[in-house]
Amino acid sequence: MSIKLRLTIMNFLQFFVWGAWLITIANYWFGNKNWDGTQFGAIFATMGIASLFMPTIIGIIADRWVNAEKLYSLLHFLYAICLIYLAQVDDPNTFFTVILAAMCCYMPTLALSNSIAYSSLTSAKYDLIKAFPPIRVWGTVGFIAAMWITNLTGNKATEFQFYIAAAGSITLALYSIFMIPKCPPQRLIKENSKWTELLGLEAFKLFANYKMALFFIFSMFLGAALQLTNAYGDVFLSEFAFYPKYANSIVVEGSTIIMSISQISETLFILAIPFFLKKFGIRNVMLFAMVAWVLRFGLFAYGDPSGGLWMIILSCIVYGLAFDFFNISGSLFVESSTDSKIRSSAQGLFMMMTNGFGAVFGSISSGWLIDKYFTQGFNNINDLAKRLETTPDNSKFLEFISSKGITIDNGIFNEVLHLKDWHHIWLSFAFYTLLIVIAFALLFKHKHNPNDLENVNH
Repeated sequence: MSIKLRLTIMNFLQFFVWGAWLITIANYWFGNKNWDGTQFGAIFATMGIASLFMPTIIGIIADRWVNAEKLYSLLHFLYAICLIYLAQVDDPNTFFTVILAAMCCYMPTLALSNSIAYSSLTSAKYDLIKAFPPIRVWGTVGFIAAMWITNLTGNKATEFQFYIAAAGSITLALYSIFMIPKCPPQRLIKENSKWTELLGLEAFKLFANYKMALFFIFSMFLGAALQLTNAYGDVFLSEFAFYPKYANSIVVEGSTIIMSISQISETLFILAIPFFLKKFGIRNVMLFAMVAWVLRFGLFAYGDPSGGLWMIILSCIVYGLAFDFFNISGSLFVESSTDSKIRSSAQGLFMMMTNGFGAVFGSISSGWLIDKYFTQGFNNINDLAKRLETTPDNSKFLEFISSKGITIDNGIFNEVLHLKDWHHIWLSFAFYTLLIVIAFALLFKHKHNPNDLENVNH
């Protein structure tokens, strides 16, 4: 089996074991367990928390002591164990602890998988710029495949989504032992290096530069928005089932498949990035991405499974532009604006600001805001029927109330039934990103240099 095929399978499984639950965990949390939104925000923050320190620690171990492929295999075994246990947890606080452990195992493997691919391709005398992208795109295919399997097997709101991911992770761990080329430690870090160099903290000196500091601050605030539709998109579509007129729609039945259009869009927009970078420059491409985030949220706010289905589909298509254009153009800006000695650390800082601090801020604050300001309580059948645009005697409507364990006495519920106000949730997210767009356009200045793209390749 060729090196490229072996790495392609590795990338497919790497993202398969994430995609099996990442988009659908909200359905499990809200639809199956009925736990609250503030706690769910903390659950999604675990990815950011793990990203703050685990990639650095694992990177140091791989650079100095342990083969990358062995470390990679071990982490996926541990990740699988965490997921198997997670499926059996029945307490939100314990769930947080276990999924944090799972993320501490998984998040470092994202960087390790890239390092393994780079090392293997370089050793085999491949051109990284040409060889790696076609391999990496299969990671997105794996993510999509996992989403489809979880949806089509009827497990988007069950604990079996974690078992699907665990099975994939065990497969990848075994595959790594036998099929991935050996990647021994490079030991490029000197024993007497300063602790700031050892931990990759030299890049924090970039905050002394006004433009770089501004870029990293905007990265953090936009990073707060990057995972919001992954966190809430699928449960938003699934909750159209609460409306009797939408209960059997394709959006409800195939919500995860609809959401997978976002990942399909990613693979297409990646191909357009070189053209846009050369034509419009790094700053404008980042601005395009921010505007796309406004559209992503705004289209969700007004979309519905019937007349507004096109808005939901377009929102998913726009996601590819929003996600890829900012991440890749932002990475390019860091690459072309920093000294080669701290370039790797600077890239790590960029990821820390977006996937670390930004993700934690966005996850926790969004969960709290949704719980406090965008969750409506209903205690009688008439108000709820009006909210769900139906009549109190509609059979599907009454079936929905019963499924929530609520009984009715003279039109009054025995307990309050809570619904999320998705329209205003998405509008608030759109307004937040619009403020970022305006501030970025006014404050961030960067002259377009057509050679920036070529500079990254050296």
